[in-house]
Amino acid sequence: MNKRDKGLLRLIAIFKLLKAITLVAVGLGALHLLHDNNAADAMTHLAARFGINPGGRYVDHALAKIAKLPSKDFRDLGIGSFVYAALFLTEGLGLWLMKPWGEWFTSIITASLIPLEIFEIYRHPTIAKGIVLLLNLAIVVYLVVRIHKEHNEAD
Repeated sequence: MNKRDKGLLRLIAIFKLLKAITLVAVGLGALHLLHDNNAADAMTHLAARFGINPGGRYVDHALAKIAKLPSKDFRDLGIGSFVYAALFLTEGLGLWLMKPWGEWFTSIITASLIPLEIFEIYRHPTIAKGIVLLLNLAIVVYLVVRIHKEHNEAD
């Protein structure tokens, strides 16, 4: 494996590990809101703490949606976030350690999640979602080509 390939695998690993950390934070936040009697107030306080105007149009809209959510949705969001975080953590660690199974695992999991990303973009398109989709497509193509090349060199 050349230096460039190692660098790209490490970069992908960092991307996956950052996604895992973000999902753990989302999961913890969702579980915290599960036990909070007033989720909208907790989110207003959090928005103010991060310097976001709690009276802003988008924040008000988000807070109104959060206030209507049943606690079951917070539980489901927390559990789902932890499951996805575990997948991304496994991918990131496998790639960081340069394990062949990490490349296979990342290729399969990332490719399998692309249809969900496309569906989400269809439902609520954002630039951020588009960028993440393009990054994930590039990761899958790179890893599949790399795995194919490694397999051919081994023969």
